[in-house]
Amino acid sequence: MKEFFNTEETIAKDIFQGLHYPWEALPKIKDFIAALGPALDPAIFEQKGEHVWIAKSAEVAPTAFLGDYVIIDEGAKIRHCAFIRECAIVGKGATVGNSTELKNVILFNQVEAPHYNYVGDSVLDFHAHMGAGSITSNVKADRKNIVVKNDAAAFGMPERIVTGLRKFGAILGDYAEIGCNAVLNPGSVIGSHSNVYPTVSVRGVVPPEHIVKDSRTVVPKS
Repeated sequence: MKEFFNTEETIAKDIFQGLHYPWEALPKIKDFIAALGPALDPAIFEQKGEHVWIAKSAEVAPTAFLGDYVIIDEGAKIRHCAFIRECAIVGKGATVGNSTELKNVILFNQVEAPHYNYVGDSVLDFHAHMGAGSITSNVKADRKNIVVKNDAAAFGMPERIVTGLRKFGAILGDYAEIGCNAVLNPGSVIGSHSNVYPTVSVRGVVPPEHIVKDSRTVVPKS
């Protein structure tokens, strides 16, 4: 898992124990929150619903919606009209902004999804940033299970990985930067410190330290 994430930068580090690929954590998020929540320190977290825990130092706008199975860690900012639908872990110092929707996700510490983002069935590593209007598309048009296509031969993974998941958005490495209005198609994996230009539609695996300039142009950072 260290090829993908620094798991020290999330309260959910234990969910990744024993997994081969990070997306294998997605079906486990709900049960993980249900187990972790009651064990959280009541001096730091308040229980706000049956399965909702919010750090006392977090800032949650009164207009934000928090669904079931949610943990908001210390110093996080949940801004005006954020829609945290269900099954979401928001890390320390992370930002979930105006009209951003989260569903079945893990946001590591310092992640930013600040403006009109949809992040579904995804994991975003430390300091990953979603530009305004960028989204993770998590379901194929034909509703079939998602296959990760690794044409770049990155991370030592096979060229084609059958995930067994019908819903899977994206995996973002630490400090990944997603440009405004970009679309990460189902099963996208964006490596650490890689950039996606605005409005680009991304599919498959982008190695660490690369730039996605358009759907056909992926180049190493110089």
